[in-house]
Amino acid sequence: MQKIKTLKEAINGNPYPGRGIIIGKSEDGTQAVTVYFIMGRSENSRNRIFTKKGDILSTEPLDPSKVEDPSLIIYNALNKFDNYLVVTNGDQTDTVCDAIKNGGSFESGLNTRTFEPDFPNFTPRISGMLTFKNADFTYKMSILKSLNADGTAVSRQYFNYEPICGCGHFIHTYHQNENPLPSFEGEPKAIKISGDCKAFANEVWKNLDKDNRISLYAAFTDLKTGKTTDSVIIRD
Repeated sequence: MQKIKTLKEAINGNPYPGRGIIIGKSEDGTQAVTVYFIMGRSENSRNRIFTKKGDILSTEPLDPSKVEDPSLIIYNALNKFDNYLVVTNGDQTDTVCDAIKNGGSFESGLNTRTFEPDFPNFTPRISGMLTFKNADFTYKMSILKSLNADGTAVSRQYFNYEPICGCGHFIHTYHQNENPLPSFEGEPKAIKISGDCKAFANEVWKNLDKDNRISLYAAFTDLKTGKTTDSVIIRD
């Protein structure tokens, strides 16, 4: 059993965890918690913001004239439909949603995908999905990452969770800020969830390196109604 850490302990001084997903349950057990953040070092990576239209959260360029390569930085990051909420760090959000709508699953959709083709980092694709049922939910997380330095083999790892009040799981793309960037290692980290949506969003934000953080989205979904009751978007 993992020790439940604070977010500060989970990040452990890493100035560049990259993109991150947190899924869990509020302390009082009434809310499903979802957080997604993006970080960036290059001008192309930093030239983006979150926008939300209906139940879809997307990344968009802050200045379209400065976009160098949109393929890995512009995508639907979150989509809430039927009794599902899917959140990922890339266009595999659409892959998972399409798979489920066509009778497949979280896993079958991601089994068709691999890590990002950004040699030499081969950034992992991280994903999460909440399934709401009977005024509660379960959730899954996944990481698709390279097995070797030349990117010729992929590891697809899946994790399934029953929610615990005041606890969440945190997965991010990079283990440390090195060159090339090493992929996240091990299973998602158990972290403490406390406060309301705004307070928890601010806690996550303040523990991200101020020189690398870009945007953060947090949502608390009411388990009785299935509706997102509060959300916060923060931009530097």
